[in-house]
Amino acid sequence: MVITLQPKEPIGLLPSDILFQTLYWAQVKSRLGCRVLAFDIQTPAAESFGDMLVLLQGHGPGFVTAYVPQGPEFSPPKDDYGPFLEALSESMIKHLGPDTAFIRYDLPWESQYAQEMQRGDWYSFPESRLREMRMNMGTQSWNLRKPAMDMTVASTLVVDLSLPEKDILGRMKSKTRYNIGLAGRRGVVVRTGSMEHLPAFYDLYLQTAARNGFATCAYEHFSAIFNAHIFDPCNSEVLFLLADCDHELLAGGIVAISGQTAHFLYGASSNNRRHLMGSYAVHWEAMRQSRLRGCLRYDMGAVSPGADPEHPFYGLYRFKTGFGGRLEVRSGSWDFPVDEQKYQAFTNTDNLVRG
Repeated sequence: MVITLQPKEPIGLLPSDILFQTLYWAQVKSRLGCRVLAFDIQTPAAESFGDMLVLLQGHGPGFVTAYVPQGPEFSPPKDDYGPFLEALSESMIKHLGPDTAFIRYDLPWESQYAQEMQRGDWYSFPESRLREMRMNMGTQSWNLRKPAMDMTVASTLVVDLSLPEKDILGRMKSKTRYNIGLAGRRGVVVRTGSMEHLPAFYDLYLQTAARNGFATCAYEHFSAIFNAHIFDPCNSEVLFLLADCDHELLAGGIVAISGQTAHFLYGASSNNRRHLMGSYAVHWEAMRQSRLRGCLRYDMGAVSPGADPEHPFYGLYRFKTGFGGRLEVRSGSWDFPVDEQKYQAFTNTDNLVRG
């Protein structure tokens, strides 16, 4: 398999329902210090496979990683995943500098194990060694590696917004519908926030992270999300929703719209008055607002790939499946080492940090 990459300016990126492959996301990440590249993906016969955003991140002198966030969007047949990524990587290396340690793809493609997992045969992915064997079938170098953690999400919950509101509510679990109604009856109001409310939201975000034990992003990351949109919307829109009661902030959410998909990026809730169900109210209002803007999909983000109580995202699975969405099991992150020594050094350090 032969693939050619034609460099272009990021402003030439094609419109996409995948937010993380848009000009808007390129501008967000450039504000956070990434160097941004964009390519058209073609075969020698000029057959087009769309385009791709690539982010270059420095990790000290002589050490750079190339990251493809939720891309490429084009998905070959499942048996060709590995050969396609190998050919894409070999072509991309020609456009990267000598300091590049590895290429990381955060694939939006359906997992090679999705059917088994959606049938309920399995509740978790096979071990990495087996996944690597399957992914590398048909490749020449057997160089695709599965990192310990996925950069974004390997499984997500998507709600169909093409239906009338009453039907969207009808697909939810009864407890979720009850909690949405309860929030309204107890005086919870969801409003649109602005940049001046971002510090208060970030405080809730830190509370949520401490309560649930997940790593946090710096405040600058949230600031970049808003500033990139304010100064150049780039056909994307950001919804910043805040739920309060009696002038007390209870919960909030940041949703970015790209094409006909609304992506729930970040949510947060207070440690206080959680019985008022502010988070339920935020999600329902985000669905309503997204639907009014022409969205057909509401991507709620990370969940466990099945009803596995041992999975760290099982709590998210229980909460989000209450909204009646469809589980999408994706392929997650895959690495193509360019410099084996640097790649091993990065992997060892990353494992120590996570350990």
